[in-house]
Amino acid sequence: MDALLRLLMGPWTTYVLWVLRTRGTQRFGALKRAIPGISSRLLTARLRLLEQAGVVERQHVPTIPPQVSYGLTPRGEQLAPVLDALDALARSWDAEDHAASRTATPSAARAIAA
Repeated sequence: MDALLRLLMGPWTTYVLWVLRTRGTQRFGALKRAIPGISSRLLTARLRLLEQAGVVERQHVPTIPPQVSYGLTPRGEQLAPVLDALDALARSWDAEDHAASRTATPSAARAIAA
């Protein structure tokens, strides 16, 4: 359990996995655009880590320019129920927070938004 949690808790790691889960195999540029705020350097580091763990596979086509894409391995696909459950929970919490901010007093709504 510890090794898995250490892998998933790195910055952006779970989000990278979720994007690959929901959008399928992605080229590097498309993956970067799907994750606003992540730097190329950090995305590269996360992908390398996930590749070393056997969760993500790198597919390279030697063209000019090279085509490199990333997708989940069968091991990475095993994370699908976990990622789907986290997605459902995040959407539920977002809906609850949004509903609470609509019914709260103006000062309470500001506190929730902060």
